[in-house]
Amino acid sequence: MATREAILRHALDLFLERGYGATTVSDIARAAQVATPTVYASAGGKAALFALLLKPAINDPAAAEAAAEARRAEDPRHVLALCAKGARLGQERYWDLVYGLMRRPPEDDLALEAVTEVVAKCREALTAIAEHLMDLGALKTGVGLTEAADTLWFYFGQNAWCSLVGDSGWTFDRAEEWLLRAAIRDLLPET
Repeated sequence: MATREAILRHALDLFLERGYGATTVSDIARAAQVATPTVYASAGGKAALFALLLKPAINDPAAAEAAAEARRAEDPRHVLALCAKGARLGQERYWDLVYGLMRRPPEDDLALEAVTEVVAKCREALTAIAEHLMDLGALKTGVGLTEAADTLWFYFGQNAWCSLVGDSGWTFDRAEEWLLRAAIRDLLPET
């Protein structure tokens, strides 16, 4: 297990430093101080390594719990606050993966499948929250389920965090607060 962990750690470092395309399995093996066949035997090829690196983000129980808590809340503003908190938690916890790897995913079928799986899981959770807001009768007049889900994705999906935190240098606190205010403004009726 230690060999596999070393391979994954060095793969991540090299993907972040050089980029996915410029990194070879031989580079990863050299950095992990193992033979190239050992990389394939213990973790798979480059795309399999990329997918393995994203797996913790796909299966994060804390993010799933935050989404579940949002779906249990009855106050629409609290629902959105929990959604913002959960999105921030996932982005912050896996920032190297989100900002470093997923922002410019490799053009490799297996690696793209891993990115697609992360995005699908996030969109699924946000759609469930949009459904909950709809069930509560909390959405602005004229805002339907699809628009609500798309709005939540726009504000709480990876691109918002990459833009504000990664590209613009905002803190996670500032981004969370601003994104929450914007989501409340666009989704909920004025009180």
